[in-house]
Amino acid sequence: MTEVAKGLFALTKPRIIELLLVTTVPTMMLAARGWPPSRLVVATVAAGALAAGSANTLNCFIDRDIDQVMRRTSRRPLVRSVIRPAEALTFGVLLGIAATLLMGFAVNWLSALLADAAIVFYVFVYTLGLKRRTPSNIVIGGAAGCFPVLIGWSAVTGRVEWPAVVLFAVIFAWTPPHFWALAMRFREDYAAAHVPMLPVVAEPLAVARQILWYSYGMVAASLLLWPVAHVGWTYPVVAALLGGWFLREAHRIVRRVKTGGDPRPMRLFHMSISYLTLLFVAVALTPYFP
Repeated sequence: MTEVAKGLFALTKPRIIELLLVTTVPTMMLAARGWPPSRLVVATVAAGALAAGSANTLNCFIDRDIDQVMRRTSRRPLVRSVIRPAEALTFGVLLGIAATLLMGFAVNWLSALLADAAIVFYVFVYTLGLKRRTPSNIVIGGAAGCFPVLIGWSAVTGRVEWPAVVLFAVIFAWTPPHFWALAMRFREDYAAAHVPMLPVVAEPLAVARQILWYSYGMVAASLLLWPVAHVGWTYPVVAALLGGWFLREAHRIVRRVKTGGDPRPMRLFHMSISYLTLLFVAVALTPYFP
């Protein structure tokens, strides 16, 4: 793979795409009450990856000025001039077009519309509208990362129904603790780039408490899936155990901040990825367990 090809691939933020797809396929399995047609899964995953890659590439194009200020992002291809801005913009747009056409023709046009809505929301609402203006940026803008569950459900059913909305709410409440933990660790980076993430503009205790309250909302939403989706008893047991595990760490952050200790936010950041993955594994397996 050439340096340019590697750079274009890096612009899509493949690790983020992996996390988005972790929520898509289990949602499809829940909607189908089992494994959906493999052709549909492949088409949805491929189109979803293209859509996420488009949004991430356009995000890198817009944020190239602050990426060079932040240590965490200083090695991105646009900062190192491996890729020219015009190339990144063209690549991002082409990925979005390809995602729309593949999703529309191989899946359905409602799913294609939702994929386009996710791109537009991430690029225009979050990146251009909120990120540099308000500490609520990730609260509102994080909704872009919730669209894969709507896409996965509509790919199978042709509709958006309440179970998909509940899963949307789970990810919506999960996003602030996930990103605020990261922003606590890299607070100086965001401050240098003049990005008003909550840990930059608020006291650590206020941030820790917000992480805790959103964590409670996330766990409550995860348990709401039980009556809404009519799943068996195995899912709420797993969801409760995972939720208790997560809330324990969120409470620890609050206690550490109160006592002046190191909040160790990256522990919760990495735990949040494991939590979401395991929760959606439980969602995927609900059709097979009581």
